[in-house]
Amino acid sequence: MTTSKVRYEGQLRTAAVHLQSDNRIITDAPTDNHGKGEAFSPTDLLATSLASCMLTIMGIKAEQMGIDIAGTSAEVTKIMAADPRRVSEVHVIVTFPQPLDDKTQTIFYNTALTCPVAKSLHPDITQNVTFRTARHDD
Repeated sequence: MTTSKVRYEGQLRTAAVHLQSDNRIITDAPTDNHGKGEAFSPTDLLATSLASCMLTIMGIKAEQMGIDIAGTSAEVTKIMAADPRRVSEVHVIVTFPQPLDDKTQTIFYNTALTCPVAKSLHPDITQNVTFRTARHDD
Protein backbone atom coordinates (compact mmCIF):
# COMPACT_ATOMS: atom_id res chain seq x y z
CA MET A 1 0.00 0.00 0.00
CA THR A 2 1.39 3.40 -0.98
CA THR A 3 2.16 5.64 2.00
CA SER A 4 2.32 9.06 0.39
CA LYS A 5 2.53 11.03 -2.81
CA VAL A 6 4.98 13.88 -3.27
CA ARG A 7 4.75 16.52 -6.00
CA TYR A 8 7.41 19.02 -7.01
CA GLU A 9 5.73 22.43 -7.02
CA GLY A 10 8.63 24.41 -8.48
CA GLN A 11 10.97 26.90 -6.82
CA LEU A 12 12.50 24.08 -4.71
CA ARG A 13 9.19 23.31 -2.97
CA THR A 14 7.40 19.96 -2.64
CA ALA A 15 3.94 19.05 -1.39
CA ALA A 16 3.49 15.65 0.23
CA VAL A 17 0.16 14.01 0.98
CA HIS A 18 -0.27 11.18 3.49
CA LEU A 19 -2.76 9.01 1.64
CA GLN A 20 -4.47 7.37 4.62
CA SER A 21 -5.26 10.66 6.38
CA ASP A 22 -4.97 13.27 3.60
CA ASN A 23 -2.62 15.30 5.84
CA ARG A 24 -0.25 17.51 3.88
CA ILE A 25 3.33 18.66 4.37
CA ILE A 26 5.12 21.35 2.39
CA THR A 27 8.92 21.37 2.13
CA ASP A 28 11.26 24.07 0.93
CA ALA A 29 14.97 23.93 0.31
CA PRO A 30 16.81 25.74 3.11
CA THR A 31 18.21 29.21 2.56
CA ASP A 32 21.77 27.88 2.70
CA ASN A 33 20.96 25.59 -0.25
CA HIS A 34 19.27 27.96 -2.73
CA GLY A 35 15.83 27.80 -1.13
CA LYS A 36 13.38 30.11 0.56
CA GLY A 37 13.38 28.29 3.89
CA GLU A 38 9.65 28.99 4.30
CA ALA A 39 8.88 25.43 5.46
CA PHE A 40 10.61 22.34 6.78
CA SER A 41 13.38 21.15 4.49
CA PRO A 42 13.52 17.43 3.72
CA THR A 43 16.48 17.07 6.10
CA ASP A 44 14.55 19.01 8.78
CA LEU A 45 11.81 16.39 8.45
CA LEU A 46 14.36 13.60 8.82
CA ALA A 47 15.69 15.09 12.07
CA THR A 48 12.22 15.97 13.35
CA SER A 49 10.91 12.49 12.57
CA LEU A 50 13.52 11.09 14.95
CA ALA A 51 12.11 13.14 17.83
CA SER A 52 8.50 12.37 16.87
CA CYS A 53 9.26 8.67 16.75
CA MET A 54 11.04 8.78 20.12
CA LEU A 55 8.11 10.57 21.77
CA THR A 56 5.62 8.16 20.20
CA ILE A 57 7.47 5.01 21.29
CA MET A 58 7.98 6.46 24.80
CA GLY A 59 4.24 7.21 24.87
CA ILE A 60 3.53 3.55 24.12
CA LYS A 61 5.89 2.47 26.92
CA ALA A 62 4.41 5.05 29.30
CA GLU A 63 0.89 3.74 28.68
CA GLN A 64 2.10 0.19 29.40
CA MET A 65 3.61 1.46 32.67
CA GLY A 66 0.54 3.52 33.63
CA ILE A 67 2.48 6.80 33.43
CA ASP A 68 1.10 9.96 31.81
CA ILE A 69 3.80 11.78 29.83
CA ALA A 70 1.42 14.17 28.03
CA GLY A 71 3.17 17.49 27.57
CA THR A 72 6.58 15.92 27.05
CA SER A 73 8.37 17.81 24.30
CA ALA A 74 11.53 17.61 22.22
CA GLU A 75 13.84 20.24 20.78
CA VAL A 76 15.67 19.14 17.65
CA THR A 77 18.93 20.46 16.25
CA LYS A 78 20.14 19.19 12.90
CA ILE A 79 23.82 19.48 11.98
CA MET A 80 24.76 19.32 8.32
CA ALA A 81 28.07 18.21 6.85
CA ALA A 82 29.48 18.97 3.42
CA ASP A 83 31.09 16.90 0.69
CA PRO A 84 28.73 15.18 0.36
CA ARG A 85 26.01 17.40 1.83
CA ARG A 86 24.23 15.29 4.41
CA VAL A 87 22.86 15.21 7.95
CA SER A 88 25.79 14.36 10.21
CA GLU A 89 24.22 14.82 13.64
CA VAL A 90 20.80 15.10 15.23
CA HIS A 91 20.55 16.45 18.77
CA VAL A 92 17.30 15.82 20.62
CA ILE A 93 16.53 17.32 24.03
CA VAL A 94 13.49 15.62 25.54
CA THR A 95 11.79 17.58 28.31
CA PHE A 96 9.35 15.88 30.66
CA PRO A 97 6.81 18.10 32.43
CA GLN A 98 7.26 16.17 35.68
CA PRO A 99 10.26 14.60 37.43
CA LEU A 100 10.96 10.92 36.76
CA ASP A 101 12.82 8.52 39.00
CA ASP A 102 16.12 7.17 37.65
CA LYS A 103 14.71 3.76 36.76
CA THR A 104 11.81 5.21 34.74
CA GLN A 105 14.09 7.71 33.03
CA THR A 106 16.47 4.88 32.03
CA ILE A 107 13.57 2.84 30.64
CA PHE A 108 12.36 5.81 28.57
CA TYR A 109 15.88 6.62 27.39
CA ASN A 110 16.49 3.05 26.20
CA THR A 111 13.04 2.97 24.61
CA ALA A 112 13.73 6.22 22.73
CA LEU A 113 17.02 4.91 21.35
CA THR A 114 15.29 1.86 19.90
CA CYS A 115 12.52 3.68 18.05
CA PRO A 116 12.17 2.66 14.38
CA VAL A 117 13.57 5.94 13.03
CA ALA A 118 16.62 5.77 15.32
CA LYS A 119 17.26 2.23 14.10
CA SER A 120 16.74 3.25 10.45
CA LEU A 121 19.19 6.13 10.35
CA HIS A 122 22.66 5.43 9.01
CA PRO A 123 25.14 4.66 11.82
CA ASP A 124 27.34 7.57 10.65
CA ILE A 125 24.61 10.00 11.81
CA THR A 126 25.33 10.85 15.43
CA GLN A 127 22.19 10.75 17.58
CA ASN A 128 22.71 12.79 20.73
CA VAL A 129 19.73 12.44 23.09
CA THR A 130 19.38 14.33 26.38
CA PHE A 131 16.57 14.09 28.93
CA ARG A 132 15.56 16.83 31.31
CA THR A 133 12.62 17.93 33.45
CA ALA A 134 10.84 21.22 32.74
CA ARG A 135 11.53 24.10 35.08
CA HIS A 136 8.70 26.40 36.02
CA ASP A 137 10.38 29.28 34.15
CA ASP A 138 10.60 27.36 30.81
